[in-house]
Amino acid sequence: MAAPVRFPGLLPVLLDVTRLISLRWTARPANGIDRVCLEYLHHFRDRARAVVQHRGIIRVLDRAASRRLFDDLADGRAAGARSRMAGHIAGALASRARPVPGSLYLNVGHTDFDLPVHARWVARHALRAVYFVHDLIPVLHPEHCRPHAVVRHTGRVDAALRHGAGIVVGSAAVARDLHDHAERMAVPAPAVMVAPLAGARLPAAPPAGSTAPYFLCVGTIESRKNHALLVQVWARLRARPGAAPARLVIVGRWGSGSASLRSALAASRMAGGLIEIVEDCGDEVLVSLMLGARAVLMPSLAEGFGLPMAEALTLGVPVIASDLPCFREVGQGIPCLLDPHDVDAWCERIGAFDCAAALRQRRIDALRGYCPPSWEEHFERVDPWLATLPHGRADAGIGGTRRAIGARGISRDLRLGTRR
Repeated sequence: MAAPVRFPGLLPVLLDVTRLISLRWTARPANGIDRVCLEYLHHFRDRARAVVQHRGIIRVLDRAASRRLFDDLADGRAAGARSRMAGHIAGALASRARPVPGSLYLNVGHTDFDLPVHARWVARHALRAVYFVHDLIPVLHPEHCRPHAVVRHTGRVDAALRHGAGIVVGSAAVARDLHDHAERMAVPAPAVMVAPLAGARLPAAPPAGSTAPYFLCVGTIESRKNHALLVQVWARLRARPGAAPARLVIVGRWGSGSASLRSALAASRMAGGLIEIVEDCGDEVLVSLMLGARAVLMPSLAEGFGLPMAEALTLGVPVIASDLPCFREVGQGIPCLLDPHDVDAWCERIGAFDCAAALRQRRIDALRGYCPPSWEEHFERVDPWLATLPHGRADAGIGGTRRAIGARGISRDLRLGTRR
């Protein structure tokens, strides 16, 4: 476990937990960003004070109120969660606590730092604001996002570049995207820390009890995840003479740009049969499904990291994925990577992946020796870096961004499993 970071004068860490309050309020399953927020909560809770934002109103809780809120957020019990969160929100709105100038402020959940009032709050209290930018997908691939989401996320990225004391990213691929965007915008950027993400701390579970073979796809059902390719693949496999194809199990909630997929599934008449949608899935069930799958499929058109890949490889499950920079990085050369537009290649690979092939691939992948990143290693990078951030915004310029990320740093971080 990484040693706690120390700050001059033992200033508290201000941890923004707005996204986690929303998670508990809605009782929805945690997605990838939510899981990162929870890890930051577990790591910083003993030396942090909570920050809550609501429509431009920003409040800092005192130490006792923060501890009570952190306990409820970490607990995750569904029963009574909404009433508990309502009590915390009311207490936050009534809070008169003020941040200590020079304190470190962490926003890991993409929460409201695109709003001008947020930048003014940071400047007024002379905070060292650090933002986690998980990806630039709405900026670089707006065709897969709602227009409002494109505007908001573009604002977040620009605000982090202009006002942040530092930015954390989960992969060297995102660091490169961020650097390129800063150059296009001609924005002097802060230091950038590449700290690989670990998969969720998934519970032990036996493989799914189903005897019918299946492949698994995990992630929100939206256009950039490219589920449409899998529907085409399964339609072709079904049309082949001979044995029936294995099923496809998709774990994820319906998201933006999914209307065409709904129509394609309805027209194919495979939904509920060859293709099964599981919208709500706890961690234990997810582990069970992964362990029982022939392979995990990730045909995404754009990603920032790809936590399901890391989780599947950690469990020893083969992965077939798109040939994307972040997947080359996360997969350490182990997954089979294919063009996300090449239906023929995906059909051939999946069609040849029978039970014997799946077992053989597991043995081959095991010999390659996947080295999963850990949260301990993540914070071993982040903690000492946070302690070096200046109180005032460094005038690094675009060249400073290049130096902060570093050519050797990027190449080193391409090897996620390398032990430090």
